[in-house]
Amino acid sequence: MFVTAARQLGPQCRSGMRSMGTVSEFMKTVPMGPPDPILGLNEMFGKDTDPRKTNLGVGAYRDDAGKPYVLHSVREAERRIIEAKMNHEYAGITGVAPFVDLSLKFAYGDNSKVLAEKRVAGTQTLSGTGACRLAGEFYGKFLGKGSPVYMPDPTWGNHIPIFANSGMDVRKYAYLNRKDQTLDLEGMLKDIDKAPENSVFLLHACAHNPTGVDPNPEQWKEISQLMKKKEPLRIF
Repeated sequence: MFVTAARQLGPQCRSGMRSMGTVSEFMKTVPMGPPDPILGLNEMFGKDTDPRKTNLGVGAYRDDAGKPYVLHSVREAERRIIEAKMNHEYAGITGVAPFVDLSLKFAYGDNSKVLAEKRVAGTQTLSGTGACRLAGEFYGKFLGKGSPVYMPDPTWGNHIPIFANSGMDVRKYAYLNRKDQTLDLEGMLKDIDKAPENSVFLLHACAHNPTGVDPNPEQWKEISQLMKKKEPLRIF
């Protein structure tokens, strides 16, 4: 890609590229990242010829033949987007504002008190991983390097290096009771209560990854009441 661009831009640029060395020489200095265990499992599944195999590694809907199943609601959303003939204009720095506003109302409710009081901020990101990366950079910069960020035990594997690479002090709060595979509410409340001021908490609002264990409405009420008392805690 870089060599092609240099050829198009003329001899001066090509000379500069030669002084930097070839792209292949540069890439030899870049270490290979560790293999992803989930993607590696998917590759093993693809190579396995056993007709009885079942892929449990990807969190996506599948039909009886093991093929991706697209929900009717998603197809309907695609149809509406196409029919709307959008202008493909650049989005704002925090995303498409109407999309962000409607997403917050969908998550918190049209008559949400926290939205009315402007206590919630939202921004559009590329996937959950992108959201974590953006949050890590934001808090790492404005709360300061070494600020504590708490995530559930267990959490999705890539959450830990994302926040560690942002310079934050990654800690865990109790979440899963491994004896009976239920929510450890008592342990979770204790860890929230003892967290220092200006701590950041990563909460999985639903479909906790990787356990699938979610607080029920009454448990969420207890969690939110304690967090409100503990302000200023940062939650996302």
